[in-house]
Amino acid sequence: MVRQRDRFIDGLRALAILGVVGGHWLVGALVATPAGGLRIDSPLRYQEWLHPLTWFSQLLGLFFLVGGYTAAAGLRRARSRGETDAAWMRRRLGRIGRPVVAATVILIAVLPLLGILGLGAGTARTTVVLFLQPLWFMVLYAVVTALTPYALRLDRRGGLGVVVALVGVVAVVDLVRFGPAVEPALVGYLSVLPAWGFAYQLGVAWSAGRVDRRVAAGLLAGGLALFMFLLVALKYPVSIVSVTGSTRSNSNPPSLMVPALAAIQAGAALLLRDRIERLLRRPRIWAVVAALNLSAMSIFCWHQVALAGVSEVARRFGTLPGLGDRPVDPGWVAARLGWFPVLALVLAGLVLLVRRYEHPAPAVAAGPAHTTAEATEPVSR
Repeated sequence: MVRQRDRFIDGLRALAILGVVGGHWLVGALVATPAGGLRIDSPLRYQEWLHPLTWFSQLLGLFFLVGGYTAAAGLRRARSRGETDAAWMRRRLGRIGRPVVAATVILIAVLPLLGILGLGAGTARTTVVLFLQPLWFMVLYAVVTALTPYALRLDRRGGLGVVVALVGVVAVVDLVRFGPAVEPALVGYLSVLPAWGFAYQLGVAWSAGRVDRRVAAGLLAGGLALFMFLLVALKYPVSIVSVTGSTRSNSNPPSLMVPALAAIQAGAALLLRDRIERLLRRPRIWAVVAALNLSAMSIFCWHQVALAGVSEVARRFGTLPGLGDRPVDPGWVAARLGWFPVLALVLAGLVLLVRRYEHPAPAVAAGPAHTTAEATEPVSR
């Protein structure tokens, strides 16, 4: 029997995808060089008014929240039908890894051919860098997914206390990073797993029924209070993403701002659930949300490649506003936003070509049957 999808869950995942893609397209400037290639730049270097906008485009906390929820629910269902944790893990990690492996192989094969046809070495290097940038997220997401059985065990023993403890770990790491002592080499990266695992573990707790409206309100209020304290009193960087040339970063490695923002986003989303679900009943909006969910990993793999491709084609026609010029003023931002429909169309074409690797034809095999809906992370109310 095909399980009905939870539109709220799919809506949050789609929102997170749009935030990541739109954010990368907005802050990723590819500037034409005299040598005939493209180099990476960012309007965040020149336009500080853009820094607060990163609070609304960095929505990976919602992605990890939904990931924890669906993974916990999926693992419980798998166990109930007698499937082993290892078998469930292979299926779930396979869906994450297949699009990445396919994209890597395709680029390895295609870029040398494009080089023969005239693609400059600078643009090729930039394309590879842009392709690799989102993979940190996919690797981290695969790691926390592999830890789902342990996350369930921790939730049974500690409930929401485990979620709070993860914030405490990040706070300790921040104290070492930004305190009076000299930061030990790479110590900041000890916060990577707890900072992003916070939202994932919160999703696990949510799937167990521990997150009601009262908890959601606490997440929103507590996250806002912590966020403003870090920003105003402790002078954390305004931008939630890294800014080239800045001596401090909230994302590489992640600071306490990451779980604070994730708490705000999770609390607000849960409190607005009824309104979001009403919005998702509109057929056109739901069609877009469903399409984004079915190709989520392919979109993550290829959206930066789409930007590089469009920028390279535009470069052949000269320096166009928003593509190839330096991102030094608000006019560049307006021009880049005008290119979004073109970028979206190119990305859609790429995804149509490669999405078969995200959803291969199901093999007929003995054993428990899994519905198509399950393969695309369903959640029933």
